[in-house]
Amino acid sequence: MKAEHVNPFINATINVISTMAFIKPVPGKPFLKKDNKATGDVSAIVGMTGPSHATLSISFQKKAILAIVSSMFGETVDSLTDDVSEAAGELANMISGQARRDLEAMGVIYEGAIPSVASGEGHELKHITDGPKIAVPFTIADSTFTMELSFES
Repeated sequence: MKAEHVNPFINATINVISTMAFIKPVPGKPFLKKDNKATGDVSAIVGMTGPSHATLSISFQKKAILAIVSSMFGETVDSLTDDVSEAAGELANMISGQARRDLEAMGVIYEGAIPSVASGEGHELKHITDGPKIAVPFTIADSTFTMELSFES
């Protein structure tokens, strides 16, 4: 996995959430994730095909996704509903789409699948690849979410 393939996903995450929710997430230091345990309470995962199989996932802590969705909807959302799950899936879809456009400009073309959403404490994320999982934590206000990328080896 090349750093220039990760950066479009970091930039897209910042841009999409800043645009849709008027909240600017601050990326932390990327790290190699070794397990499949989600870092949050609501996660969206998008498979991609192209030069290799790849997967993008975003796992939101409850407080983070509720803040994002409340800002998007213009009203307070205080529980994890189907609307919140759908919003998480749509955010992942938009992030994937923007990052794939940036990759295409570099000559790397990926097609994206329809996002899947999982929720609940301790759920797992199964990436469709056998490659390493790079995780990037993001902070918004006083909560976090984590973006994970995996490209087939």
